[in-house]
Amino acid sequence: MGQFRTWVKYVDQGIFPNNTRDFGVMRCNHCTDAPCVAICPTKALFKREDGIVDFDRDRCIGCKSCMQGCPYDAIYIDDDTHTAAKCNFCAHRVDNNMEPACVVVCPTHSIWVGDLDDPTSGISELINTNPVTVRAPEQNTGPNVFYLGADRAVLNPLAAPVDSNYMFSTPDPHRLEVAADLASDPISHARTTMNTAHPRPWGWRVTTYLWAKGLGGGALVVAALAVLLGIDLGVLTTIVAPALGVVGTAATGGLLIWDLKRPERFHYLLIKSNFRSWLVLGAYALASFAAVSGIWLLFGIGVESGLIEYSDTAFTVLAWLALPTGAMVAGYTAFLFGQAEGRDLWQSPLLLWHLLVQAVMVGAGALAIAAVFADTSATGIRLIGAALTIATIAHLLMLLGEYSGRHATAGAAAAAHMITHGRYALSFWGGAVVLAVIGGAVAATGWATETVWLLGLAGVAVQIALLVYESVFVRAGQDVPLS
Repeated sequence: MGQFRTWVKYVDQGIFPNNTRDFGVMRCNHCTDAPCVAICPTKALFKREDGIVDFDRDRCIGCKSCMQGCPYDAIYIDDDTHTAAKCNFCAHRVDNNMEPACVVVCPTHSIWVGDLDDPTSGISELINTNPVTVRAPEQNTGPNVFYLGADRAVLNPLAAPVDSNYMFSTPDPHRLEVAADLASDPISHARTTMNTAHPRPWGWRVTTYLWAKGLGGGALVVAALAVLLGIDLGVLTTIVAPALGVVGTAATGGLLIWDLKRPERFHYLLIKSNFRSWLVLGAYALASFAAVSGIWLLFGIGVESGLIEYSDTAFTVLAWLALPTGAMVAGYTAFLFGQAEGRDLWQSPLLLWHLLVQAVMVGAGALAIAAVFADTSATGIRLIGAALTIATIAHLLMLLGEYSGRHATAGAAAAAHMITHGRYALSFWGGAVVLAVIGGAVAATGWATETVWLLGLAGVAVQIALLVYESVFVRAGQDVPLS
């Protein structure tokens, strides 16, 4: 009850008595190049030889990444099984030479199915002799659901924001809130009067995980640079930086598992791995970085306790290992978000470099806070100050480049508008931007004057600024309706 593998969307246009109502069946498009199959970390979603995109609930861990990958809003989490579910073309009926149930029950033969590869089939002849359209063709997924005579406002989710009330119910709160930031057509007055709920699959846990892994990776990368440059950071090198790496990685893993709908299956990432998914590759990146930071921490504890003699060679080797693993753990999310093809805001070509810059910013900021309480050399303070200042300025410049220019798709433009002028504008400008500007200015002053407490203050400011920005970025990317 209340869960739909397919559903009918209603769109009303015009003003009474000159008004119309159009309908469209929303469903899985069984894409030729299905993004949900690529992003699924455990192969719970798979493409059959006959082209049907099916799912295996026994492999699903409930990570919700498939919901982010689908540009058609076709996947949901089943309330009973806590796993993904969607239209699977009634594969069990197809296997028994029957048509899908929706085809059989439709009294007007509005739904046609068949073999698109057979030019003599009824559906091929229908498509080849009539003008048809598909949903979200710009996503290049090769959708295999074609619409004959469907109105543009039905197929384009941005063309008809939800009305304040549906025909028989009230829109879910999320769709209703988002509608306020979507421009309606002043001529057609198109509005959606029946649809399904539009959830936001990822929340504060994903926001926090982005910050936590960036902080851990960035702190160890800055310490590694200090080692390779011959700059003494004292206990920040031996203990603090690797400890931040370990804690950041542990927090990241814990948040990711906590966010699963089936957390008891988290180990399926390793035993049922889909190596096309960046959720899997990211797990290996986290494991690699955890190993490097853990060994570094153990070695540092031994050095500080006098059990192990300090070795330039050992720290140099650890530093060279920390640079690539730290960059991987900070930046792999750009590739994961790149597979989330339903979220156009996340497809930015700047995202990888932005994540790396953010990691240095909050990592150096964390070391600056620790330097207030530790004995750090003047050259060490200058290095931390330089890293913090330069990374914060680069972060602000990337924000300017990301949100001041044109966007490749209407979905990305809509999400960016929500951030800069809509429901998130106050958080973005007042929190993410202003705090980062303050942090950068204070960091530059602390760097120039070698004042460690100023650097510590800047370190606190950039942590808050990034958390605010990541919260806005993650939410706005999911707020653009896909159906």
